[in-house]
Amino acid sequence: MHPVTTMHPTPVLLAGALLAAGLLAPSRAAATESRDGAAPGAAVYDGRAGQTRVKPPRLDESGSTVDGNLDEGQWKEAALLTGFSQFSPVDGIPAEDSTEVYVWYSATAIHFGIRAFEPHGAPRATLAARDRIDSDDNVQLLLGTFNDGRQAMVFGVNPLGVQMDGMLVESNAARQNDFMAKATSRDQADLSPDFVFQSKGRLTPWGYEVELRIPFKSMKYPATAEQTWGLNIVRMVQHSRHEDSWTPAKRATLSFLRQSGALEGLTELHRGLVVDVTPEITQRTSGAPAIAGSGTRAWDYAAGDPQVGATVRWGITNNMTLNATANPDFSQVESDAGQFVFDPRQSLYFPEKRPFFLEGTEQFATPHNLVYTRQIVQPVAAAKLTGKTSGVNVALLSAVDRNTDTRFGRVNPLFNIVRLQRDLGGTSRVGMTYTGRVAGEGYNHVGDVDGRWVRGIYSMQGQYARSWTRDGVVARRAAPLWSAVASRNGRALGIRYSIDGVDERFRTQSGYIGRGGLVAVGLDHRLTYTAPQGRWLETFSFSPVLYGRWRYRQFVNGKDALEKLLHFNLAATMRGGWQGSFALLTESFGYDPALYARYRILRGPGDTIAFRGTARIPNQDWVLSASTPEWQKLSANALYLWGHDENFFEWQSANIIFATYGLTLRPSQKLRVEGTYQVQTFKRRSDASYVGEFRIPRLKMEYQIDRALFVRLVGEYDSGVTDSLRDDGRTGLPILVGNALTARSVESTFRGDFLFSYQPVPGTVFFLGYGSSYADVSDSPRPYSFPRSLGMPGYTRMNDALFVKASYLFRL
Repeated sequence: MHPVTTMHPTPVLLAGALLAAGLLAPSRAAATESRDGAAPGAAVYDGRAGQTRVKPPRLDESGSTVDGNLDEGQWKEAALLTGFSQFSPVDGIPAEDSTEVYVWYSATAIHFGIRAFEPHGAPRATLAARDRIDSDDNVQLLLGTFNDGRQAMVFGVNPLGVQMDGMLVESNAARQNDFMAKATSRDQADLSPDFVFQSKGRLTPWGYEVELRIPFKSMKYPATAEQTWGLNIVRMVQHSRHEDSWTPAKRATLSFLRQSGALEGLTELHRGLVVDVTPEITQRTSGAPAIAGSGTRAWDYAAGDPQVGATVRWGITNNMTLNATANPDFSQVESDAGQFVFDPRQSLYFPEKRPFFLEGTEQFATPHNLVYTRQIVQPVAAAKLTGKTSGVNVALLSAVDRNTDTRFGRVNPLFNIVRLQRDLGGTSRVGMTYTGRVAGEGYNHVGDVDGRWVRGIYSMQGQYARSWTRDGVVARRAAPLWSAVASRNGRALGIRYSIDGVDERFRTQSGYIGRGGLVAVGLDHRLTYTAPQGRWLETFSFSPVLYGRWRYRQFVNGKDALEKLLHFNLAATMRGGWQGSFALLTESFGYDPALYARYRILRGPGDTIAFRGTARIPNQDWVLSASTPEWQKLSANALYLWGHDENFFEWQSANIIFATYGLTLRPSQKLRVEGTYQVQTFKRRSDASYVGEFRIPRLKMEYQIDRALFVRLVGEYDSGVTDSLRDDGRTGLPILVGNALTARSVESTFRGDFLFSYQPVPGTVFFLGYGSSYADVSDSPRPYSFPRSLGMPGYTRMNDALFVKASYLFRL
């Protein structure tokens, strides 16, 4: 056994001004070609010429070091990949910036060397944290080790060799064209998994050079004597926001991975014994106000006992991996960012961040988030089996959670999750899922079948699931969930038609359903104009989108839709990396009695009547958004929505504003400052008084001492003001909620977090963190305002905590 320790190693006017400045940017010249080619006998593969079947040489690793210099003898014999094409925003044309990638392999690892030429100035390069290189120039290697055109491991590096990694599994689920949907030309990788590999990069007068070594121990691949792996290489050029690919991939298709090239003739690959053992120890000390009479101190700390745990990863075969953990630390090192609730019927979604659940997470993905591992709060023990065999993706998870109170007493819930997926044809797939949570005599079981058919630019996807639940004395009847999606992803015309239904009685205690009891129908269209090369306008799209939502039983019985939405969206990308969009939202929301079941109207002392809201509220909103290029020192984005929309507090139309601003500063390669500011206001149209006003400013500062070591400070205010409620626009009388008269309320809190992090390789970590929560608990609390709130006047510390975590990765 030996340890792994080496690692080669802003408002609307501002947004408009930023966009206008982008139109004046000059065009750029083509990139300079390489000065140092391969050896005379080395094979050269030109992607634009269709030479995408690569046979890399098998060489001895002796004398090779990962130092960011491609000067060892092996690089003279390596296969050379050239001829990159632009993929985004416009496909089918040669890349403006030249890229060369060298590849060879040894018995135990595959090696890549990257030379990226940048004649437009210095590349964007920072000493970022792992997986945080999206603002830098970067190159991503997409390795489909099962050569199925459906999934690929992603290994990315910035010019300094800082790593990003993850899994790309194509589903097209995110390709929607509404105003809140992030523009994307292809599926993006899930960066949750972390793999052990080595990389080192350096800036050069002509661009940058990076070297990577990826051990076979860190990969899964078929158990065959000769391997063929899918391969594509993506380069992100930040000065233009262009995305280039080695193979001449087209946007008018539903699969990016199916357009990959291949690495052929890989033989005699040796993984050796793949056993990773990661012991860990954690300790937490919590602070809170002292209990009256307990002494003279105003603040008490309680030190928890050190917790020892371990995780084991065993590569049973080349393509199957077993992970097991006992008494793991499943705390987060950074608190979740605050979110606004747009609709009180919609629950908030927070992503999984805990390491044990992240490996193989892509294999548990289902169309309707039936697997949401944050439902497992604090497992005592857990095991997971993931892999692929005979064309079947296998994913099993079993976990015993900590004690919890139920109707049947205090028990340890048991979770069991199974996900199987079978490849069909070139890109299609069928799958099934079972999730179960058993807690004493209570249970929740969910069964699912789903499938996806793809042919060219067309695809269809379907899902059917049922749940069986017992959380009381009597078991609930089975209830269904179903969905269907048909889409076309053409270059000029895109279409996505969808329908999905969730019965009011459907329950999942192992998954996430944001809002149940609905049937939603969406008709989503996109028309895209692609400008000739060199124009200031690169692409322009128009997307009319029609949505309808019904209560499940109303849909089944042929009743009118509860919510009707018609959105018109315009979006443009401009030369130099500028992006902007505009949207007009026309909507009609129906009254939902279930949401106001506890509401009453007070006519006089002891005299109340039922609350009856307006049958239907018409909405009309406008949206502007813009984002700048990723400049060397800063980048910015803004979204501003205004108009009249539903005021859920009193069920009446209100003048609303929702705005979010973001600014990222990079004063040096080591320092990054990220600020966001969210605002949400509801103003009564009857008298212009505020019924609700909410603000969340957040600031994160990171200083990367070196690739493995950084310190982070995060501060976030969360401020909300809600007026006393009244039957606005109707009787004007006070509203009771649960027989209680509402009063104006102010909630203002602050959360501060500090983290010292050392992580030389995934699995080996040392964290030292401190977090503290404050609240304005004065007799007259005030909402957040700048700059008054910066000193936190009136704020009282409510609780704090200090934690230490250490873990070490041993590879046997």
